[in-house]
Amino acid sequence: MPNDHPRPSTRQKALSINLAPELYGTFSEIGAGQEVARWFFKVGGASGTIAKTMSAYDMTISDVIYGKEQRYVSLSRLETMVRREFDLLVKRLTSERGRNTRFFSFADTVKAKSYLGKGEYHGWMGIRFQHRPKAEPSEIIIHLRLLDSENVQQQEALGILGVNLIYGAMLLYRQPENLILSLMDELSLARIEVDMIRFNGPAFQGVDNRLMSLQLVQNGLSEAAMFKASGEVVQPSELLYKKAVLVERGSFRPVTRVSIDMLERALAQFSKEAKIKKEKPLVILEMTLRNLNDHGRINYQDFLDRVDLLGTLGYPVLISNYDTHYRLASFLFRHTQKPIGVVMGIPTLREIFDEKYYSKLAGGILEAFGRLFKNDLKLYVYPLLEKKSSDKITVGNLKVPKKLRHLYAFLKENRNIVDIEKYNEDYLSIFSRNVLSRIRKGETGWEKSLPPKVVQRIKRKKLFGYKPKK
Repeated sequence: MPNDHPRPSTRQKALSINLAPELYGTFSEIGAGQEVARWFFKVGGASGTIAKTMSAYDMTISDVIYGKEQRYVSLSRLETMVRREFDLLVKRLTSERGRNTRFFSFADTVKAKSYLGKGEYHGWMGIRFQHRPKAEPSEIIIHLRLLDSENVQQQEALGILGVNLIYGAMLLYRQPENLILSLMDELSLARIEVDMIRFNGPAFQGVDNRLMSLQLVQNGLSEAAMFKASGEVVQPSELLYKKAVLVERGSFRPVTRVSIDMLERALAQFSKEAKIKKEKPLVILEMTLRNLNDHGRINYQDFLDRVDLLGTLGYPVLISNYDTHYRLASFLFRHTQKPIGVVMGIPTLREIFDEKYYSKLAGGILEAFGRLFKNDLKLYVYPLLEKKSSDKITVGNLKVPKKLRHLYAFLKENRNIVDIEKYNEDYLSIFSRNVLSRIRKGETGWEKSLPPKVVQRIKRKKLFGYKPKK
């Protein structure tokens, strides 16, 4: 999203908050120091802005103040922090200065690099605030990943992000898209990633958090974002952690009977072959930015139409910028060591064996495949009925470039690539592009190619240009 105006520096943002007489709030920070509050003290004028700062590092003290938690770096802890501190501030000071003051509470709980710490460095950050004096509170909550290699750099990045969030909430709340963009001012994806954002409250009426998730990926704050079928945004590891995962990647424009058949047949096979004991695999529907690109831009209403239809299937949706499957695999491996299956059709499998997609890798296609299949990941492939010849193409008879045939044979032999079995032959003639074209042209008969719930939703909401016959 282009912006012709120079953005204020972190220092200018902190100072502008301090100099705004109507803003007054508290800071509560657990882990990585009081890096956000420090900015406001450092630039001067903080006495007019900061009611209280607190750092509850010790678990016992933290429990006394906020109650016990199984995990201290968690969404529930963050919510408790921002809500308790906001309620206290409003209760204590509304009678004295509530008429002209917009109160806020900022909090973060973070696991940064330490002498003993291992694993992923991440945290939760949020702000609860009034968009006008005496208003009901609104909230912004984000999840972040710290990518710097040293603790002091992680602290610095955290401080900048916190200032950006406070500035955005208090001064940019009317423009949530610009607010999201501003979170990365003076930062980069090499230093910090924001993979979840949630807006709620009266300041954000009409804001769709699914669209905000797309904005995170589109604007480079994260490579991936997730939300449930209900539309509730989630941090990816909350759903993926230690789960067997089956992913179907597609444009879903619209969801056809083929999409459902692919998924259901692959799921039955995956559950059996992966030998998952008493555990239901997590099924994810993924759309990439490339899937969403329509002549060089993303149509946001079209995106929301599609995710509305996906919601009828009851599965979470992943929005990603993973242009290759090995990058998707790396993302999944980061969250789980359990079996992973990827569902696709023959055209996608052909693309995977096209070396042009791996020209940036030193090891080319071999490096890509090493990353893709390293944890016994398996591709489940749906057959294709060629339009011109009516030949049925499967894993068994697909022709790949001659120099890759031995590699392909190896992956087939080791069952890294398998055919989807027991599919419905009647569905092989269904192509989503044809269905979409017929809907837009006002033709009849397209309904039989789609699940009934999808048909009902398209007609009721007039999606994809559908116009009822008069």
